[in-house]
Formats: sequence, C-alpha cells, structure tokens
Amino acid sequence: MLFEGLGEKLQNTFKKLRGKGKLTEKDINEAMREVKLALLEADVNFKVVKEFVNSVKERSLGADVLESLTPAQQVIKIVNEELVQLMGGTQSKLTYSPKGLTVLLMAGLQGTGKTTTCGKLALYLKKQNKNPMMAACDIYRPAAVDQLKIVGEKVGVPVFSKEGAKPEDIAKEALIKARNSGYDVLIVDTSGRLHIDDELMDELERIKESVDPHEILLVVDAMTGQDAVNVAEGFDKKLGVHGVIMTKLDGDTRGGAALSVKAVTGKPIKFIGVGEKLDALEPFYPDRMASRILGMGDMLSLIEKAQESFDEKKAKELESKMKNKSFNLEDFLEQLRQMKNMGSMKDILNMIPGLNNNKALKGMDLDDKELAHVEAIISSMTKKERLDPSIINGSRRKRIAAGSGMPVSKVNSVLKQFEQTKKLMKQFSGMGGMGKKGKMRLPFM
Repeated sequence: MLFEGLGEKLQNTFKKLRGKGKLTEKDINEAMREVKLALLEADVNFKVVKEFVNSVKERSLGADVLESLTPAQQVIKIVNEELVQLMGGTQSKLTYSPKGLTVLLMAGLQGTGKTTTCGKLALYLKKQNKNPMMAACDIYRPAAVDQLKIVGEKVGVPVFSKEGAKPEDIAKEALIKARNSGYDVLIVDTSGRLHIDDELMDELERIKESVDPHEILLVVDAMTGQDAVNVAEGFDKKLGVHGVIMTKLDGDTRGGAALSVKAVTGKPIKFIGVGEKLDALEPFYPDRMASRILGMGDMLSLIEKAQESFDEKKAKELESKMKNKSFNLEDFLEQLRQMKNMGSMKDILNMIPGLNNNKALKGMDLDDKELAHVEAIISSMTKKERLDPSIINGSRRKRIAAGSGMPVSKVNSVLKQFEQTKKLMKQFSGMGGMGKKGKMRLPFM
C-alpha cells in the first residue's frame, strides 16, 4: 500500500508528541531524529532528508510552537506543509495548446510501463472531454506497436503506425494525420532502453524536432527508488522534461522516489500509476498525498472516485434505506461491488480521516479478492434471509456454508462485516450527509 511504512512511522512519532502537554527542545529533537530515520528508510534522497528535517526543526523550535496550547498539532501542521512543498506545492497540470493540436511526447526506459501509460493517459484525457490519438514510434521492441494498438482498442483511441519508417517520420506523419482528422491531443509513444545512452537521446531529439511537443513527459518506475530520480535527472539534462509520470506507486510501500523527484530534478510529478487497470492513473496532488502520509485522509480524492463510480440514484436509495433502518445484505453486496470499482478497499479507507486506525474496522477482511466469496455466500441465502439477516441462526448458517462451498466461519465473518458496515453507514447517515448549500459534511471532518 502506498507510503504504508513511512506513514505508520510518522504517525507513531506524532502520537508520542500528542501525549505531551508541552513540548521541549529535547522532545522536538527526538521527534526529528525519528522523522529523519523514517524518511531514509523510505528511500528518500539523503540530501532532501537533511534539508527537510532542518527546515521542520527550525520552524518547530519557534516560539509560536513551543508556547502554543497545542504544540504537537503545530508540529504536525509544519510537517504537513513541508511535505507539500517537498512534492511540488500545488498540482502541476498538463499544458494544452490554446487552439489546435496538443502534442505530448512520452519518454522513459524499458520496463517502466510507458506504453501502457500512454493508453492510461489517453483514457484519462477522454474523460476530460479531449479527443486523443496515439502514435507508435517504438519500432525496436518486439510487439511494441501491437501492444499500443491493443491498449488503444481497449480505451477506444486510434493508433497511428507505419511499418519500415523512422520514428521521427512516423511522429511527423501522425501529427499531420491528427491535425487533418480533428484530434486535439497526440500522444507519442517512443522506444526505451535498458539505460540512458546517446543513441536513445539522439532519436528522442529527432522526434522532438519533428513534432515540437507542448510537453515531454518522463515515465519512471517508482519501485526502482532513487534510480528513478537519477533517470529523471539524466533525461532532463539531455532532453528537457516538463513533468514526470510515476508508475507502480501502488506497489511501492516506501515512496522515496515520489518524495525526492521534485526536490532533486525541479520537475513536478504530474500523474501517478496506482494499479494495472487502464483507469488506474491519477493526477498527482502534493497536498492530498501529504495528508494521506500523515494519516489525515484524502476526502477530495475519495469524493472524486465516488462521483465516478457510484450511481446517484442508488446512492439516494441507500441513504433512504439507512434512514429507515432497512439496510440489508443485498444493499451490502451492492456497496462492496461499487467500492470495488473505486479501487483497493484498504486505500479507500485510508482516504477517510480517522478510519485508518479505526478499531471497529480492524476485524474486517478488506482483501479485494474476497468479493467473489462474499457474493457466493449471499447468493446462497434465501430472499428472506438477505432482507432480514437477523433470522440467520446456526442451522441456516450451515446450509448457506454448504451451498456456497465455504466454511461456516466464513459465513460468520461475512455477517460480522455486514454488521460493522451497517454501523459505519449509520454513522455517515446520522452525522454526515449533505450539509448547507450542498457541501458534503462527514463525521470525521
């Protein structure tokens, strides 16, 4: 899970500070030592760590913190602000041509997921009401052109290719085709290498000259840690990079590359890859990421995911059911399916302030693969049992277990999850919902 190790260490450090009514210089020095170790263990660049810790320490030792009624909160606020600045301060958006065609040149080493990322970016742009086309300029890697065509077909975006032509010529012809056909964004996929070399850079320079891109986006693999930062530095020196797309960030529990790349290269992270599916590409928000690292949640991203995934009519029906206390197992299953569409359940809960350490959820099985088991168990129930789970006694549980091919303990677990979810939903319904002027108001905010 993203930043899991770093987040836990920082949250534990600040928990110790909260237990002190007043902070001394010694308390802050000890806390900063723990912050420094946590960042180094997360594979953050050591120079970046040194500057970050010094800045936080200097601000934390100020009179406004030490003499504050809530000094621990002040320190956490400072760390949050410094993390936001470390990762770029504000969201860095794509630069579009004011009129006509926008050209995005994608670069990167082999194995970073560049071709798939082209498809992910094309799908993202379609959702932003853009009309993209892709150009297949990786003529060396076996089946690279076919891979881009397959990805393009899945996301409904055309791919221009030309057998036997040079990459720069393919890019130039794709540019003409895109302009003449009314497309407003051209995404140019280029070849990679195992490492940066002159041949690769010369080719990218020729492609750059042939299409004059509005942005050059470097795709790097987060799981390579500081190597990703070094690659970004190398590409920028030779090619001039406008921004970074960091892939496989969901698989890197440390996250050091994400925390280092802007400080070391000066280039912002524009998007992050958070899964293998073609819709698993998200704009990078430094402020939201900092909140998630510090266990403060990320309600804005959660709301955006919900708006994309949830049916408004069904949401209103669910709210009505909660008010009428008629939430049942069929509703529970529907909620699980919709949450599945939003991504990892663990990540979703981590976006809700206060829920990442919520004791009521500790016993819930949040493995996404369990959904099929839950469906089998609920499908093995009678209509009456699904609508009124309170009637499910021992003998009924044995029958449901046999019908679903699951042990009785699994049936018990699903029923327990249902009750816990019911309590949580009641909390949302009773204390949250829509506040004045349509602003979302949640119990944890």
